[in-house]
Amino acid sequence: EEEEANALLKKKKKKKKTQEDQMEESKDELQQHQREDEEEEEEEEEGGVVEERGGEELRRSGVEARSGEWERVAPWRRQVTVRGVAAGAAIGIVYSVIVMKLILTTGLVPTLNVSAALLAFVVLRGWTKLLRKLGLVAAPFTRQENTVVQTCAVACYSIATYELAGVDTEGNVPGSYKEPGFGWMTAFLFTVSFVGLLVLVPLRKIMIIDYKLTYPSGTATAVLINGFHTPQGDKMAKKQVRGFINYFAISFLWSFFEWFYSGGDGSCGFAQFPTFGLKAWKQTFFFDFSLTYVGAGMICSHLVNLSLLFGAILSWGMMWPLISDLKGDWYPASLPESSMRSLQGYKVFISIALILGDGLYNFLKILAFTARNIHARPRRNNLKKVADEDTQGLDDTQLNELFTRESIPIWLAYSGYTLFTVVSTIAIPFMFPELKWYYVIIAYMLAPALGFCNAYGAGLTDMNMAYNYGKVALFIIAALAGKDSGVVAGLVGCGLIKSVVSISADLMHDFKTGHLTLTSPRSMLLSQAIGTAMGCVIAPLTFLLFYKAFDIGNPDGSWKAPYALIYRNMAILGVEGFSALPHHCLQLCYGFFGFAAVANLMRDLLPANYGRWVPLPMAMAVPFLVGASFAIDMCLGSLIVFSWHKINSSKAALMVPAVASGLICGDGLWILPSSLLALAKINPPICMKFMPAK
Repeated sequence: EEEEANALLKKKKKKKKTQEDQMEESKDELQQHQREDEEEEEEEEEGGVVEERGGEELRRSGVEARSGEWERVAPWRRQVTVRGVAAGAAIGIVYSVIVMKLILTTGLVPTLNVSAALLAFVVLRGWTKLLRKLGLVAAPFTRQENTVVQTCAVACYSIATYELAGVDTEGNVPGSYKEPGFGWMTAFLFTVSFVGLLVLVPLRKIMIIDYKLTYPSGTATAVLINGFHTPQGDKMAKKQVRGFINYFAISFLWSFFEWFYSGGDGSCGFAQFPTFGLKAWKQTFFFDFSLTYVGAGMICSHLVNLSLLFGAILSWGMMWPLISDLKGDWYPASLPESSMRSLQGYKVFISIALILGDGLYNFLKILAFTARNIHARPRRNNLKKVADEDTQGLDDTQLNELFTRESIPIWLAYSGYTLFTVVSTIAIPFMFPELKWYYVIIAYMLAPALGFCNAYGAGLTDMNMAYNYGKVALFIIAALAGKDSGVVAGLVGCGLIKSVVSISADLMHDFKTGHLTLTSPRSMLLSQAIGTAMGCVIAPLTFLLFYKAFDIGNPDGSWKAPYALIYRNMAILGVEGFSALPHHCLQLCYGFFGFAAVANLMRDLLPANYGRWVPLPMAMAVPFLVGASFAIDMCLGSLIVFSWHKINSSKAALMVPAVASGLICGDGLWILPSSLLALAKINPPICMKFMPAK
């Protein structure tokens, strides 16, 4: 029995040892698999993968911040090249024309940073390949140069928005105005545009590295650029370039074909095609074949496009026909509909109420959000400091090291800001005697604080609230200046604040792009300054081209310049008070102002599944003034994107930006030859018009 017990015990020990050996082997095998998986992930990352970090997807090139790439980053002076500046100027001119067309027709401009980065890649990659085919040596095209060119182009075309909305709006409506001219417009832009470049430069490390603000548009642009400059990215870029060129050609040729049928009094051609019948056409419900807005609809979110359509149905489908029936009761029947005391007054002031309600809510929300985050951040940083030091990867360390090593001297920012403030204080009252010198000083004293709030909010939400800061300045200065000079003073003061606040936020977006693409902040600031200088010349020339060639500001035409009308009437409202409003308009304005605030509150408080269906008041307000046709174009673009994602989601994610950019650029570029033809008095030969059958 003892022998049997010993034998059984030995057998159990042997079995236990075998199990332990098997477990050890399994453990070793599992560790080996894990090591292999990690190696595979690193190999994939070398080619460019999508890495999840902190809930965000950031496409990394894999080599963008590793030692090899770190050594290959050119000095900041070599990142700004002659060919890059030339490409930035060419792209800036194209997009200045496109942006000016968008502003003068609807006032709605989508974010074009990603599109500009794509076009910069197309131009410079094509140029380097052409030189190599000719047997000439070309310097390699790097992601840093791509980033610098995109920054230069965006800075150039961005000036076009300030040009119309804040400065020369007084030239679009008869009354107290300053006639647009190249001399004073260029001088004004040079005076005010460079201040915004310097106001937040000392805070760039705090915003990008310490606060880790995401700046979604800047991050998306970096994702695209990093994706291009990898072996796999080259194949992806070829598909996008091919798609861009194809749809650019289609859009340009279609606009050329469409021009032949648009002669006559402005109501001819495909742009006036009564898609849903003549009765709907009279209320602006038709598809006008504008591929620019189809492309813009592909870039904008579904919520924006559906909000536009909802606003169009509410205004042109219901309200304006009902108010028109009250002619003679609510407003004199003898007044034309274009009068501000007539139907046009309701259109303008109700849209202003929606814009102000939405803007004020978001302004207060961003201020509260900013204050709460800044207050909570020191405590949160203390809690996470040790963890951050342990978990911060090599990539982030080297990205941050380059970003802080290539520093911009603080004395340059402070002295430059002071210098431009002194120049503006002296020069602007000479250009606009209505705006006293002390208003300029007050504006520039407030600008750094307002610029920080706006840049912080843009980093969190991707919303540039500069227009709302400008509106606040407009009302305050218009009211202070009084009836004699309040309108012009308010508009100029609005332009001052808005340009500083907006440019500083745009620069932070660009710094974020540069941070993720290993581009020096010095080269980014220099390219932004070059682009701004070019924009100060190109924007007035572009505006004057439109101003001479087309009927700008006509409320019954295609070139309504809606925001010019809105801003001017905001200034009039600030000067004259509610006496400027037509009958019952004030009550309607109260209602829509409240609706805008409640809609925003509902979207923030409701669960995400319900809140995402609440319309955006700011988007709703645009068709109130400009009509429903462009909302239909935008919704068609949204429908194309939705269908494409349903059919082939991966291909749609790759190709939508390229196709949308091609549609926008092709149709937008046709404006140059068509405006030159109009200046030469060469009119389209055919008028295609529709009328009811007899």
